[in-house]
Amino acid sequence: MKKTLAFFVVFSFLLSLGSAFAVPHKRYDATTKTCRVLTFYNSGWVSDGNTIFKKSCKTCHHQGNDKGATFLYTESFTPKGWNRVFAERYPACARNGSWASLSQEQILKLNDFLYWNGWGTYDPNSAESCG
Repeated sequence: MKKTLAFFVVFSFLLSLGSAFAVPHKRYDATTKTCRVLTFYNSGWVSDGNTIFKKSCKTCHHQGNDKGATFLYTESFTPKGWNRVFAERYPACARNGSWASLSQEQILKLNDFLYWNGWGTYDPNSAESCG
């Protein structure tokens, strides 16, 4: 009986860990003070945010770049960390005008994409992580 109870407690704990690292469904945007609903189609690999990341960010933030930009990929930060990057605009590229070519809507889509795909959000047991 004690072994069964112990197994149940451990099993329940492990299941709860899985839900802690799951694809987010909403994101609060501090810059617009709005709640953004996230789906695979507006934040996943097929989204505009992915295209913006590849065409705007990865031109500098790729491995071996000669611009001094740190290598970035979607899991460089947690979702909360990506929100901080966009809310505080602390990276050098945000301060030096590199983001000026992006509209507010493009920045929101980029933040949605990076938030959705940030570190710890991939769940191999979720259909949303697979597309």
